[in-house]
Amino acid sequence: MALFLLLVLSSLIFPSSFAYWPPSPDYWPSSKFSSMSFYKGFRNLWGPQHQRDEQNALTIWLDSSSGSGFKSVKPFRSGYFGASIKLQPGYTAGVITAFYFLGTTFGKPYTLQTNVYIRGSGDGEIIGREMKFHLWFDPTKYFHHYAILWSPKELIFLVDDVPIRRYPRKSAATFPLRPMWVYDGKYKADYRYQPFVARYTDFKACGCTAYAPAWCRPVSVSPFHSGGLSRQQYWAMRWVQSHHLVYDYCRDQKRDHFLTPECY
Repeated sequence: MALFLLLVLSSLIFPSSFAYWPPSPDYWPSSKFSSMSFYKGFRNLWGPQHQRDEQNALTIWLDSSSGSGFKSVKPFRSGYFGASIKLQPGYTAGVITAFYFLGTTFGKPYTLQTNVYIRGSGDGEIIGREMKFHLWFDPTKYFHHYAILWSPKELIFLVDDVPIRRYPRKSAATFPLRPMWVYDGKYKADYRYQPFVARYTDFKACGCTAYAPAWCRPVSVSPFHSGGLSRQQYWAMRWVQSHHLVYDYCRDQKRDHFLTPECY
């Protein structure tokens, strides 16, 4: 299966008022999982000449000659996957960077798009389950931590430890069950603005690999070992969705929701 976390790049003027930041989730799952060096958990997928590992950070870039990508060394059937990422400011339309970050033009607010594909990104008809958010910070100024929890009963997307989306398992037909690889890459862009650069650090990949014994226990991003979210985490997530959610596929009347029965 494939999980995608997309960020639409553009210029952003954000308010300085703290009121525009989400409330504290009172739990910091990223601190519960050890960081690893890039080469311990990942390998180059293509374009090695466009990757550079320096000062515990990986830099990848795209120009007219090539892009670059990487992939986790092992597939996982559940786990916590995260990295701190700093993006390039300016014009980045057409650039896709992963978890997945998607570029756009000047003058647009930054948008973070989460997506879930049930069968896999390349299996027959692709049905996206997108939710998009306007970020409450400028991701080009500092590193921010983006993460996904994938367990047998839920997917949770987090930004700086704040849950922004929870996708529960309502049925086997609407939940990804196949082992997952973590990918990154860059594609198609307007090369008049090349090179396009992104930096990664604080890599985390912890959980049950596809080869782990059956008793391997899924990890959690809440104070509860059984998973889910605490009341404070739910509050933070609902705040983000109330103030920063700009698209929800379940609310899109142009979509055929016969294909997404979890929306009912």
